[in-house]
Amino acid sequence: MSPAVEGHTEGHAADRPSVEDHARARIVTDAPLSNPVPVALRYDATGSPGAVCFAFPGGNEWIFPRDLLESGLRAPARKGDVSVWPCGRAQTVLEFHSPDGVAVVQFDSSPLVRFLRHTYATDAPAATAPAGPRR
Repeated sequence: MSPAVEGHTEGHAADRPSVEDHARARIVTDAPLSNPVPVALRYDATGSPGAVCFAFPGGNEWIFPRDLLESGLRAPARKGDVSVWPCGRAQTVLEFHSPDGVAVVQFDSSPLVRFLRHTYATDAPAATAPAGPRR
């Protein structure tokens, strides 16, 4: 019943550091049961620094500030059409508003925390090679 991490990929090209993790989420509806859906969690440090993209099946993508996701893991947070809040100790809910309606999606928090760690690791300056002997 809980979403699970499916995988993680980090871009290694020097000109385009990026992260793509995969998670499963549940679309919250009034139906008694719902199947988990795969969600690609993306971050592009060069193209959209400070923003994350959640890509859902069918080509639905939501791009919003990374700091909103981080804040929403600890306390309810909202920016524009996206709200994020903790749901108990191990779940996080994201709510997306559009002219077509509202989508409420529930994730395990751990894949989201892991994704944020990967994005910050991508932002960290590359480790420098150890200096050779000094003369």
